[in-house]
Amino acid sequence: MRLFVLMSSPEVLQGKYCETENQFKYMNDNFLIIMAGGIGSRFWPMSTSETPKQFLDILGTGKTMIQQTVERFDGIVPVENVFIVTSASYKEIIKEQLPGVPISQVLLEPCMRNTAPCIAYAAYKIKLKDPNANIVVAPSDHLITNEKEFQRVINKGLDFVGQNETLLTLGIQPHRPETGYGYIQSSSEDQDGIFSVEGFKEKPNLEKAKEYISAGNFYWNSGIFLWSVSSIVSAFEKHLPEVAKIFAAASDVYNTEKEQAYIDKVYPDCENISIDYGVMERADNIFTLPADFGWSDLGTWGSLWEKRDKDDVGNSVVGSEVKLFDCKNTIVTVPNDRPVVLQGLEDFIVVEANGVFMVCKKEDEQRIKEFSRSVVR
Repeated sequence: MRLFVLMSSPEVLQGKYCETENQFKYMNDNFLIIMAGGIGSRFWPMSTSETPKQFLDILGTGKTMIQQTVERFDGIVPVENVFIVTSASYKEIIKEQLPGVPISQVLLEPCMRNTAPCIAYAAYKIKLKDPNANIVVAPSDHLITNEKEFQRVINKGLDFVGQNETLLTLGIQPHRPETGYGYIQSSSEDQDGIFSVEGFKEKPNLEKAKEYISAGNFYWNSGIFLWSVSSIVSAFEKHLPEVAKIFAAASDVYNTEKEQAYIDKVYPDCENISIDYGVMERADNIFTLPADFGWSDLGTWGSLWEKRDKDDVGNSVVGSEVKLFDCKNTIVTVPNDRPVVLQGLEDFIVVEANGVFMVCKKEDEQRIKEFSRSVVR
């Protein structure tokens, strides 16, 4: 007998099964770690250190980036298995935007220590809860336009890491010689479309990026990872032993009133290192699953312009009272009650938020951090 369950809300996710590619998956062993501690400085003035981009509706959809991220895993990960690692400063924002996620699963960093410590913290807590867990690690502020394909890929990846002691990263099929992303180089041998990794490449210049595209076995590094809890804990013990010791030693305080005080004390002692440098580039059991589901890390206003809806001359506007004349390839984001008239702009960024009105050439958006420092509030 086959059991089919319609997954549509957190309430129906608990203890249920789902069928993917004719195989049952017990969802209670699926966990999600969302990394939500970034400050989103490149989306200033809309994004600020008080309310960074993961907590904003920068696409104009009515939902914030982190809300979309959580909803994307509906039907794959039960809400009681969703862990969010973020700054202590954002606790109240997360409680407001994600009331369905238990506050005990919002892990608060007292300081920024990059992605390896935040993943280790969540992984060791998950291990205590479920030694058989399979984990997806995802940033909180990425765009996925084909969510059905995304879910298919995630389920395939979870099946793979559940059966193999491997560390899996999603590689995005490149559509252009992009210089703003790191790349994953795969081997030629695959296991049902999953390849071992030959190496990771830093952001290339244009000439090198063209070489990667021509080679055919290079993929954009999405920063989305899948592994079993036993695989990632073993990797921390081998490649970042000092970080592993810090979080392994906390097993007696996890899920007690002493946990936060312990984390506040030891977290600053963690090495400030990314999961890429600390683990992925050192381990020998790394695999990649190439995918194409409309991914973007939305790292800049320019990348947002590429993904938002545009008119027939390339303008993308969020703001009901915005009027454009003779403008092309310009992205505009202003409050709905703010009348704005723009004329003669081509390839510009126009943003009004938090009492600041900014007009910037898209080609100069790397200066946005400089612009933000010039505004004294």
